[in-house]
Amino acid sequence: MKNIALFLLLGLMSCQANGQLNIGDKAPVFELKDQNGNTFKSNEIIGQEIVVLYFYPKDDTPGCTKEACSFRDNFEVFTDAGVRVIGISADDVESHKKFEEKYQLPFTLLADTENKVRDLFGVKSDLLGLLPGRVTYVIDQKGVISYIFDSQTNSEKHITESLAAIKRLK
Repeated sequence: MKNIALFLLLGLMSCQANGQLNIGDKAPVFELKDQNGNTFKSNEIIGQEIVVLYFYPKDDTPGCTKEACSFRDNFEVFTDAGVRVIGISADDVESHKKFEEKYQLPFTLLADTENKVRDLFGVKSDLLGLLPGRVTYVIDQKGVISYIFDSQTNSEKHITESLAAIKRLK
């Protein structure tokens, strides 16, 4: 039991050491390619409008597809609220394009193939380190993180949690 407690404590310490962002932190500036091969510059959007930035493990897997399709199905609610939805995974541009087309996703998907942006935000892998984390950030018009939802298994709740956080911002 002591070993498990020590393992968990070390894991928490490493999250803090890795610079996991928190509510109230300024969102970092970054550039990545989107599903169309265009360069996305975060400073052109973040800090200008409300952004829901969600990190997910992998294109076209069951949980990630549910999450993306839930964002798609609620896309009008987000856009009516003036919110930009952006998904990020380590998949490449080509994979994102296929994922977008297959499920008719109306929002930006960014290819973080080297996990640089994932590291900037401090998004950690699950407990066993097997899957990249599934974390959603709501970033306000000033570029400040106003809400974070972290759940590997409850992919569709990322949408309801984001919408609730956006209502609190308005």
